[in-house]
Amino acid sequence: MNAKHDWITTPLTADILRGALEWERTERGLLPHRLPSRARAQCDDGQLAMAESQPSGVRLVFRTRATAIELDTLPTKRVYVGAPPRPDGFYDLLVDGRLARQASVTGGNTLTIDMVKGTAQHASGPSGTLRFADLPDSVKDIELWLPYGETTELLALRTDAPIEPVPDQGRKVWLHHGSSISHGTDAAGPTTIWPALAASLGGVELINLGFGGGALLDPFTARALRDTPADLISVKIGINVVNADLMRLRAFTPAVHGFLDTIREGHPTAPLLVVSPILCPIHEDTPGPSAPDFAALSAGRLRFRAAGDPAERASGKLTLTGIRDALARIVQQRAADDPHLYYLDGRDLYGRSDSAELPLPDELHPDAATHRRMGERFAELAFTANGPFAHGA
Repeated sequence: MNAKHDWITTPLTADILRGALEWERTERGLLPHRLPSRARAQCDDGQLAMAESQPSGVRLVFRTRATAIELDTLPTKRVYVGAPPRPDGFYDLLVDGRLARQASVTGGNTLTIDMVKGTAQHASGPSGTLRFADLPDSVKDIELWLPYGETTELLALRTDAPIEPVPDQGRKVWLHHGSSISHGTDAAGPTTIWPALAASLGGVELINLGFGGGALLDPFTARALRDTPADLISVKIGINVVNADLMRLRAFTPAVHGFLDTIREGHPTAPLLVVSPILCPIHEDTPGPSAPDFAALSAGRLRFRAAGDPAERASGKLTLTGIRDALARIVQQRAADDPHLYYLDGRDLYGRSDSAELPLPDELHPDAATHRRMGERFAELAFTANGPFAHGA
């Protein structure tokens, strides 16, 4: 701790924490969750448990004239056996709505994942301290966005001046659900994952339920969406269903209907936007599952391939092309009785020409430039004059 400041320690409470559905009190601090405990109890998938505890879209928000801020955290970082080391996750500091600094916390726990053996091992590590100094000596609104890809236990918040919650500014709440692409994989920082950027451009408050590998039409996720207060809702469906080779068309269609029915139980008239998958060349016409490209992995690169057989489409095995057709048909059918239901083809966010210019580096996930492009396009398509969220934002 830097002794030259007269530090004030502020308890971490819900009035300065945004973007999470629940907060777990641990022995040392506070752990944000993006699924409620009831949902977590109904899931025995380690991948989803990891993803929902990674605080994509979660931030501390407060007003202060402090010139220095410290946050003690205990991150859990992922290590993939055979793949290049992942960089430390960034914390983004916004001052009066503008990105002012980025920093990382070193150390922490590690989760070592062996994709060949299908195993994961956890090792404990030390906590770390995030420091931002020499901030403007004036009253300002602070947003401190947590790393989207590191489970982050919050231990202590210190400032050299008192803080207070930011008053409600009347902004609408946008609740979004999707896959690792919505979670943020390979974005440059937590405020430039595409949903966060779109929310900023649209002038709304984001709750991001994008879960890496976890957009699988689970009923407990639908209930979490149903029970979360929101003004605007979007669900991006498809790529994980193919990744996991989870279901055939016969099961997919009623599962989507059931998912939307559950959301509508809690939000009967909110604008609800169904977004189909962005372009992913390996799975456009080839079913899943997705599998690591072991030849690339042996060369120290993380890439994926489609392990399905295109001939199996005849038996109802799903591809992204088939999922887009199904989603468009489902939305068209339901919209006859639901005037606030809308459809967006994901290729309007990232399509053929984009793929030629900005190919997916690992064949599944967009890079930082593509996240920015997708966020800007979504904001234009959803939040501007004729967009489905125009009147709600």
